[in-house]
Amino acid sequence: MELLLAAKVIIMGIVEGLTEFLPISSTGHLILAGSLLNFTGEKVKVFEIVIQAGAIFAVCWEYRQKIASVLGGLTHDPKARKFAMNVIIAFLPAAVLGLLFSKKIKQYLFAPVPVALAFIIGGVIILWVERKQGNAAAAAQVNAVEDMSAVDALKIGLAQAFALIPGTSRSGATIIGGMIFGLSRKAATEFSFFLAIPTLLGATVYSLYKERALLSAADMPMFGLGTVAAFISAFFCVRWLLRYISSHDFTAFAWYRIVFGLMILATAYTGVITWAD
Repeated sequence: MELLLAAKVIIMGIVEGLTEFLPISSTGHLILAGSLLNFTGEKVKVFEIVIQAGAIFAVCWEYRQKIASVLGGLTHDPKARKFAMNVIIAFLPAAVLGLLFSKKIKQYLFAPVPVALAFIIGGVIILWVERKQGNAAAAAQVNAVEDMSAVDALKIGLAQAFALIPGTSRSGATIIGGMIFGLSRKAATEFSFFLAIPTLLGATVYSLYKERALLSAADMPMFGLGTVAAFISAFFCVRWLLRYISSHDFTAFAWYRIVFGLMILATAYTGVITWAD
């Protein structure tokens, strides 16, 4: 692999890992980073999906004891079975809709300007939810992921489906959706982590299978390096986010989304930056 390509791959992996679990849209940032780096094309779209596995491996490592406990208790522990079933229920809406509409979404929405609009709209929604949460007299109804019902899981799964629109943010949709539906900030964030495991691993496997004719053994170093970079950056990001939410809300991320989205629209309109589709 030539040095310039390796540098682009590492940058893309770092961007993926740092943004996957923050409510700012990893897909949107990858599209923008790829445009700036002139790292685009059909193979790159597959790359952007596949390296999400690196971020998921970071979550699996961080929550390895919880995951092992759930998997080990599926045959005899009702709580483990309930938790696993909730993850499956929440996974299904985005999985079904993604299979039905992924081609159209990639065709029309994987571009900087639609991503910028999704950034702005998502930021406004986060500000509205945080203001509503701050003014709410009642505490969260669900304070731990183990206390979630199947209905709670389905609601969050429907919220996650909105993240099929690039720039919306899968983690943002699930976390903010969870808070709207009565989960505490910590419970919504942790469930978003667990829900990411089947969602993103499923997307990775499906993308590799669907685009297998586009790829070759020569692509393995590029995909492997990007995945490792995503793992390392996501590992530190997950730990930082868990500390951050213990004493902060998501308002800062909302303003970041709005300002960043407006900047993209302004540079695209004035021609200061030529964003590649």
